[in-house]
Amino acid sequence: MNLAQLKPGEKGTITAIGAIGPLKRRLMDMGVLVGEEVKVVKVAPLGDPLEVSIKSYHLSLRKKEAEGIAVEVAP
Repeated sequence: MNLAQLKPGEKGTITAIGAIGPLKRRLMDMGVLVGEEVKVVKVAPLGDPLEVSIKSYHLSLRKKEAEGIAVEVAP
């Protein structure tokens, strides 16, 4: 499952980052790291972008960026 498939309020743990190059570096600089817990806060009406909570801050990601982040859904 990827981050874009989570619904608002759902949580997951990042298991892989599929992006490469500068995009992967940028995501990692923003705290999107394997093993971090992430929660989807809001999704825009057309599904792009989505707002997620990582650590103690909120981050907006494009749907395409979120599709490259694999997550394991928290029970």
